[in-house]
Amino acid sequence: MSRSSGESLAVVAVHGVGYRDARATTEQVRAGHIQSWTRHLAKGMGIETARLSLDFAYYAPFLHSGPTVQGPQDTEELNDPLAKELMAAWLTELGAPRPVAQGALTMPLRYAASWAAEKFSLDGRLTELFVRVFFREVATYLADVDSPARAAVREEVATCIARHRPRVVLAHSLGTVVTYESLHAHPELQVELLVTMGSPLALPHGVFDRLVPGPNGAPPARFGVRPAGVARWVNIADPGDPVAIPPRLARAFTGISEDLTDPIHPAFGFHHAKNYLSCKATAATLSPYLELR
Repeated sequence: MSRSSGESLAVVAVHGVGYRDARATTEQVRAGHIQSWTRHLAKGMGIETARLSLDFAYYAPFLHSGPTVQGPQDTEELNDPLAKELMAAWLTELGAPRPVAQGALTMPLRYAASWAAEKFSLDGRLTELFVRVFFREVATYLADVDSPARAAVREEVATCIARHRPRVVLAHSLGTVVTYESLHAHPELQVELLVTMGSPLALPHGVFDRLVPGPNGAPPARFGVRPAGVARWVNIADPGDPVAIPPRLARAFTGISEDLTDPIHPAFGFHHAKNYLSCKATAATLSPYLELR
């Protein structure tokens, strides 16, 4: 049943990879995604869009320097050594045979993507495109703990949260990594609910070991921790989402209130933000916050 009364729920959304749009201004991109994320979230919750006051932390431009390269000059390979290393760690966690995982450092991208596509019954071309974009952007962000790009991305997210003062922060994919680091860097930011969706935060020997702050403890009992300003942390993953590896973050992080799995889409939409926004687990997690006064 659709609700129509009560004050709006303040939300900040933090996107994942592939969101750069060089054809539009930053404000045009933000406005478009505010509208679409609000629509998908409201649809899943069965509410009117007016019940949501959503802002969009758009950090993608900070991960891209120089002009956009398209056409034959845009290589289809992963030339960045860190991007290859991250892909190899990902393949290992997915259970790829040793030659496939280790060979990811030297083999053409299409072979690794082909193995992943076959394992998850996905379209090979779309999988190759996604893997290329995903590991390029993740490697750019994680390359250096002190890089200007990493600092700028974190500050963009923190500034959006400070400006909008949301009850809820929704972070997707690479955005979960950015948000985790941003909230740790700014403990003064108070968030009632952090929802991570399709998160690669716990990817061992890849993302997890490069987080700032780094995990506490000695191997194998090393854990990340919930940011101090976050009252409640809920993680949601499609069990077939190969980006959310492993799907349950509680094995690697303390302070997670709920670790939920929800099939959000039967085909390649396993990782799309719009499907996470409109899934039952997200609706059930956010609905109680609409009643807060």
